[in-house]
Amino acid sequence: MKEQPIIMTWPDHARLTKLLEEHRVLNPRSDRKAFEKLEKELARAQLIAAQDIPADIITMDSKVQVFDLDLGDEYSITLSWPHEANVSENRINVLAPLGMALLGSRVGQKIEWPLPESICRLKVIEILFQPENSKACEAC
Repeated sequence: MKEQPIIMTWPDHARLTKLLEEHRVLNPRSDRKAFEKLEKELARAQLIAAQDIPADIITMDSKVQVFDLDLGDEYSITLSWPHEANVSENRINVLAPLGMALLGSRVGQKIEWPLPESICRLKVIEILFQPENSKACEAC
């Protein structure tokens, strides 16, 4: 099955590409498979101007409601830049496997990412906040 391109904004793509390059130089022994996956996601991304991003797409700093398909739990998480990530506040680092899986996903989409002993599966229920479609987004 051919994967659909993920949709992301030009600014998110540029910042993530730079972040990935910096991380590769500063952390050459980090999880190569995860960063190769992010590189592939960035390469196949469909880029859209921030003001044109659909409201059902997870972008950076989006807060989303997800349902854990294995545990039956529902919770909200925010997709964050590495310096803003905080697990106790449910702010997930975009460079973590879950963050990479969330980026560009849509409401209703099921996502999977590997854990050391299994696979975690979530369904995106709702976007509670997306910066590009908030009334506070003057720069978009």
